Amino acid sequence: MRQRRRNGQMRRIDVRRKHRVRIGVLYGGVFLAMSALIVRLGQVQLVQGAEDRASEQVIHYARIPVLPQRGWIYDANGQVLAWDVPVVKIELVRSRPLSDAVLRREAQLLAPVLQTSEQALYARMTSNPSALQVTLATHVTDAQVAYVVQHQSELPEVQIIQDYERQYPYGDLAGQVLGYVGAITAQNVNQYPGYLDNQQVGETGLEYEYEHLLQGKPGYRLVAINSTGTGVGIVKEVKPIGGDNIQLTLDGREQAETQEIIQQMLASTSNRKITDVAAVMLNVKTGGVIAMASYPYLDPNWYVNGSYVKHAHYLTTSGAQMNYAIQAINYPGSTVKPANMIAAMNAGVVNPQTRILDDGYIYVGTQIIHEDGGIAFGWVNPIEALTVSSDVFMYEVGLHLGKWFGSSTTSGGTYPKSAGSYQNYLDTDFAKGINQIFQEEEDFGLGPTTGIDLPYEVPGEFFIEDYRKGNIQVPYNLQASEASIAKTGKYVNYGSPASLADADIGQSQMFSPIQLAVYAMTLADQGIRLKPHLLERVYPPNGTPQNGVRPIMTYKPQVAGVVKAKLWEWKLVKAGMHGVTSNPAGTAYYAFLGAPYAAAGKTGTAQIVMNGRRTDNSVFICYAPLNHPLVAVSVMAPGGGYGAQFSAIIARKMIDAYFDEHHEPWMPKSQWTSTQIPKSWFSSPAYRLPEETN
Repeated sequence: MRQRRRNGQMRRIDVRRKHRVRIGVLYGGVFLAMSALIVRLGQVQLVQGAEDRASEQVIHYARIPVLPQRGWIYDANGQVLAWDVPVVKIELVRSRPLSDAVLRREAQLLAPVLQTSEQALYARMTSNPSALQVTLATHVTDAQVAYVVQHQSELPEVQIIQDYERQYPYGDLAGQVLGYVGAITAQNVNQYPGYLDNQQVGETGLEYEYEHLLQGKPGYRLVAINSTGTGVGIVKEVKPIGGDNIQLTLDGREQAETQEIIQQMLASTSNRKITDVAAVMLNVKTGGVIAMASYPYLDPNWYVNGSYVKHAHYLTTSGAQMNYAIQAINYPGSTVKPANMIAAMNAGVVNPQTRILDDGYIYVGTQIIHEDGGIAFGWVNPIEALTVSSDVFMYEVGLHLGKWFGSSTTSGGTYPKSAGSYQNYLDTDFAKGINQIFQEEEDFGLGPTTGIDLPYEVPGEFFIEDYRKGNIQVPYNLQASEASIAKTGKYVNYGSPASLADADIGQSQMFSPIQLAVYAMTLADQGIRLKPHLLERVYPPNGTPQNGVRPIMTYKPQVAGVVKAKLWEWKLVKAGMHGVTSNPAGTAYYAFLGAPYAAAGKTGTAQIVMNGRRTDNSVFICYAPLNHPLVAVSVMAPGGGYGAQFSAIIARKMIDAYFDEHHEPWMPKSQWTSTQIPKSWFSSPAYRLPEETN
């Protein structure tokens, strides 16, 4: 019994011991937890107190825009022609009207920080009152950024912008084609709904044309700002989306060669009347623009980095801001003769057996009109007429189209008696004849805009002489004339039969170099007129011509029209144009002498007036090779003299350069070149001389 009692007591002692251990562990845990809480509270109060108190004083959020990278522009060979470089800018944003006092106060605050004078900074702020944003500083330092952020309450219109600066690494290479970017202004802000005020937009050229592709979507950073104006953290960040990259049909190497060829020709000629030159090369199979040069040259970088001020005199006096290839029209001269020969053959006025005596001049009514240079070619057939460029042959053809018969070296000719009065003749037979000439030219792409993917292209114009105004040329509305004749059988006009003769040799119409290039391409394709274009492919922001990313769009050639003619008519015109470059009597024979390929061409020399003086517009069109053509070219140089003396030489050198670059088998291998823009470009006069202007 005693033993059982002792054992029971021992079990109770063990239970109590276990309870005390458990209670000790429990109290120990509570003590440790309280100690940790006290330590944590002390850490919060002592270590983080200042930071938390500052965060409690956040009074607003700043939304800092992060602008997207603009899409890059590549040439046909994958070389970059326009790209973006990241920069941080300080900008004045006119989100509300700003008084002069406000601008002066902000200039006073910022000038020391931006290391400039108060007067200079104020002048920059007010330099372009219509701009919604004005760049005050680029490539800014961290200290400058910090100052603006810390003094935001004193500088509410001044913003820090993470931006990209547009750069054109080859300067004036295809400057007018590429165009340039600029600020959104009060005048054009409605064109860009949804844009930020400080976004740069395309103003000219391809930058303007493909703004919708090149411009990406902005992002932003939402930054918390405390009462002292200090940023205490990024609350939210939305990354920008870059613009699409585009690849052109433009061949950078050929473009550089073309601009240098023009510059060399200008330097080698003693004719100082030439103020502008334009040259275009098209791909006959696709309509793609291989080269488009417009002299005087323009560097788009001037408008981005502000150096246009240095070149202001050059820009305002030279006309360099104009793309003469698409924005200038002039008399084409005899380059229109192939199209007008087609019109005459379609009308049954000319056939392969036609022969006309060219004595050097004829009378039209009481007017005498001469062969250019007073040359008399004698009896000529259609092929010879194109080869030697017989004006008298085409005079006769144009007059016959308008039913004016009998003009010769002794007679002024007359209209059919069936027409009745002279005025009725003008309203019927004359109008129908001049329409046949002009409409055939339109069918070839001469007259209307070509629809090329560049802004500000201008249409051509047609003219007739007005007998009421001393036979001066007045505009002729081809569409109105054709509509009236279709409805009433006549079109009231006060023309002159001499206009029929002038029109047939290119003295009653004005066209642009791009229209002439399309015309030459249509001749090469025997009537298939393709729409000219510069865009070849569009890539997503992460895609380039070299990294294997598939393009999101590839241009497909578009047929803009078809010229109808019989096969023998095409062969006749082709033979005549081939004679221009291969026959010793051809007008461009010496320009193409020694060429290892055959070409079809046509010179044009139109009489024009420049600065009150009579001179000649030098024009040339061609395509090559003669069989299975690859390229078509047009060159126009007002004041350049005869087409063969200036423009034909440029065209020949352009074609040589292209065939050398593409290693055509008929070109000597020793002359073959790479597709890369030559390193010598930056030392060439074509690049250097514009940069040296002021």
